[in-house]
Amino acid sequence: MHPSSDSQEVAVAIIRGAFEYQGQKCSAASRSYIPESLWPEVKQRVGDMLSQVTLGDVREFGHFMNAVIDADSYDNIMGYIEYTKNSDDAEVIFGGTGDKSKGYFIKPTVIQVKDPHFKTMEEEIFGPVMSIYVYKDKDFEKTLEICDKTSPYGLTGSVFSKNRAALMTACRVLRYAAGNIYFNDKPTGAVVGQLPFGGARGSGTNDKSGSYLNLLRWTNPRTIKETLIPPTEFTYPYMKEDKCSK
Repeated sequence: MHPSSDSQEVAVAIIRGAFEYQGQKCSAASRSYIPESLWPEVKQRVGDMLSQVTLGDVREFGHFMNAVIDADSYDNIMGYIEYTKNSDDAEVIFGGTGDKSKGYFIKPTVIQVKDPHFKTMEEEIFGPVMSIYVYKDKDFEKTLEICDKTSPYGLTGSVFSKNRAALMTACRVLRYAAGNIYFNDKPTGAVVGQLPFGGARGSGTNDKSGSYLNLLRWTNPRTIKETLIPPTEFTYPYMKEDKCSK
């Protein structure tokens, strides 16, 4: 989030990007970088929205979230949350609880970290957990570099800004940090056939499913050169005696 961004738009992107499908999709948002000047407003808006989020049976369409996939996933996600609760470098500010008495339900959880390299910022949790690092406004470009060097993965990412120059700067710095980058939108929801999808680093070989680019990964290219009039002398014209210096 650049300081020129709209707080409401960013808050919605955090909720949808991190908690749709319980955060159990490869492109789910898992970490955010928010400027210090806008953090209080973003925090308030995220909290207000989370107070309206309900978890329940997917057949009841009023629920925004359902259970995570299984017991192993539940235990893994709750392990990260408990790790955070026992750390001095981060704080659970929303959510942080779960219930597996009937299904494996985990409330959408937001963590504020002091260290941009905190465990939940670097590792893939694959659950409804969003970690947020608050940076000083003047350190936008420095924070982009931190973002680029933090995670081994490189699938999707979002940049929010009303400043076109800031978007271009982010696009350049994060060139290898995300195979799909979104401007002013959540980093999820690529439609096959319309938005080629894929990332590199720990996320794969950036195959770009949903486009012809993916087909190239399944080919074994060979080049053929056919010469219709092959040369019959090994010498070249410039080697003739009358053109050589004596």
